[in-house]
Amino acid sequence: MQPALYLIPVTLGETSHEQVLPAYNREVILTLRHFIVENIRTARRFLKKTDPAIVIDDLTFYELNKHTTPEEVTGYLAPLAKGESVGIISEAGCPAIADPGADVVAMAQRQGYRVVPLVGPSSILMALMASGFNGQSFAFHGYLPIDGGERTQMIKKLEGRVYGENQTQLFIETPYRNNKLAEELLRTCRPGSRLCIASNITCEDESIRTRTIKEWQGKLPDMNKKPTIFLLYK
Repeated sequence: MQPALYLIPVTLGETSHEQVLPAYNREVILTLRHFIVENIRTARRFLKKTDPAIVIDDLTFYELNKHTTPEEVTGYLAPLAKGESVGIISEAGCPAIADPGADVVAMAQRQGYRVVPLVGPSSILMALMASGFNGQSFAFHGYLPIDGGERTQMIKKLEGRVYGENQTQLFIETPYRNNKLAEELLRTCRPGSRLCIASNITCEDESIRTRTIKEWQGKLPDMNKKPTIFLLYK
């Protein structure tokens, strides 16, 4: 079989593998000896949960972060040129979606290697599915600006796109700043605009709620340190 770069999803939080990952993913993982990962320690733990019989010392790990150079990425793909497949493992969810793995995939595509995405949980898509918002037209913006004034202007801009383009707007925040962002959304957005707050998706304490801005007033959940997706629509 032609060698490929496999994009290997992982669980969100401590959810069991059986709940969110197909058995086929395990079959693919067991054929791989090279892994490009965000964090070697957590990648090793994920692989051991996938199959305790995996011998970690037989595997080669290449760490990918904001300091990784294009030259290093090229080296990470070297096994493909020798006919050996490579896997990408991110910290949570699906590789290359709001994730540095996208740079590796872009390099693999430019070099003509086969890229195979495996099925797994994407908090972005799962939040959109459960929000009740427009799933035909949507945009994910990642993190909003840290500066308060710039963030307020961005929120107003995104809300404008909701009404002007009939488009669902999705964004995230560093977990310990979730509550602050939610409070700013209530101060900034129209009372009738709808906000979906999706926290700890697939985990035991999962919460996905859609309310109008007016309905959320005084009733915001505590999202401190909980991975959360915010969705804005009309």
